[in-house]
Amino acid sequence: MLTPSQSPAPRPPLQGAGLGLRRSFIANATEAPPREVDFWEVAPENWIGVGGRFGRLFRSMTERHTFVCHGLSLSIGGPAPLNEDLVRRIKGFLDTHGIEIYSEHLSYTTDDGQLYDLMPIPFTEEAVHYVAERVRRVQDMLGRRIALENVSYYAAPGREMREIDFINAVLAEADCELLLDVNNIHVNSINHGYDAVEFLESLTGERIRYGHIAGHYVEAPDLRVDTHGADVIDPVWRLLEHAYRCYGVFPTLLERDFNIPPLERLAGEVGRIADIQRRHGPRARVAAHA
Repeated sequence: MLTPSQSPAPRPPLQGAGLGLRRSFIANATEAPPREVDFWEVAPENWIGVGGRFGRLFRSMTERHTFVCHGLSLSIGGPAPLNEDLVRRIKGFLDTHGIEIYSEHLSYTTDDGQLYDLMPIPFTEEAVHYVAERVRRVQDMLGRRIALENVSYYAAPGREMREIDFINAVLAEADCELLLDVNNIHVNSINHGYDAVEFLESLTGERIRYGHIAGHYVEAPDLRVDTHGADVIDPVWRLLEHAYRCYGVFPTLLERDFNIPPLERLAGEVGRIADIQRRHGPRARVAAHA
């Protein structure tokens, strides 16, 4: 197994359609990687220090395929001090496995302890400066720019700005990238009563590093819950197509965290991403970032 001091072989640039890797199907993915999947995503917290059979399977995957990391617990907007030990461990993990891209949620997950949910950051000027300063510290420690994901949220305490203005301001002040979650735009547009297309068109498109698409749960006519536990619905697919029309084709990954079907069925949804990408132009639009 590689150590952090060793240099892994270079991976192809990030492009195409991806899938979140889960332990429930890692053995199948290792033995017969679906041809539809161009890259894989993992949460580093779920794999740092993992040994044994799963550690060997994961190492065999990262040696052969392009990976990105999507963090769960950095708590970039949280009131607690930044967990610099976690940042150092993530850097070691990224370096060991030759993973260039690391993203996190524009939210927070800790206070005195782990909250086990994505809590909304107040949309205020003060929060913009606070979050941006923490992002810059993380980027300095990692030696790379990170991408922040626009998150789903169900309340907006202390709101002084629109969500779109808050996101764009953080990206600009931190000089970081955007992980564009298309499903979260759809979910938030229903839960908070705004136009999803207008929101999408107002993003800072040149900062998009890659995208997410996922399914959700319909709790009520005016309430959607971002579960990643269902198939992607047609309005979200259409919003993805509109994103490609606005910003060009960018790498896009299917998230599925619950009610996980067989890998073959997931590969079919990934293949639908690839089909849409082919209809809208070259699949390597964001490769220039690498």
